[in-house]
Amino acid sequence: QVQLVESGGGLVPTGGSLRLSCAASGRTFVRYAMGWFRQAPGKEREFVAAISGSGANTYYADSVRGRSTISRDNAKNTVYLQMNTLKPEDTAVYYCAAVASAVVPWTPYEYAYWGQGTQVTVSS
Repeated sequence: QVQLVESGGGLVPTGGSLRLSCAASGRTFVRYAMGWFRQAPGKEREFVAAISGSGANTYYADSVRGRSTISRDNAKNTVYLQMNTLKPEDTAVYYCAAVASAVVPWTPYEYAYWGQGTQVTVSS
């Protein structure tokens, strides 16, 4: 079992930045691919970014590529999502997800563990 706890959400103006964190329990964090997803009201949960267990491989949705950076610190069992130049359309609940896999999934259905989510609101 892996427990995930997100933090770092909040209210920011357009053009602002936030760094989301996701702390994971367990002693084998390096074996887990980690992903960030988001869900706005009335919309499906969508992929934002993902990272392999070692951190060597990262993937981004087109909507955030160039504005966001996913990273991880395996010594701290934590994955981060740095988001810059935020836009109102980035407003959503952001979820951290984990799966014990060498392959990094892009769809929410392939992730086994989820955090409770953290709200990001970008004011226009």
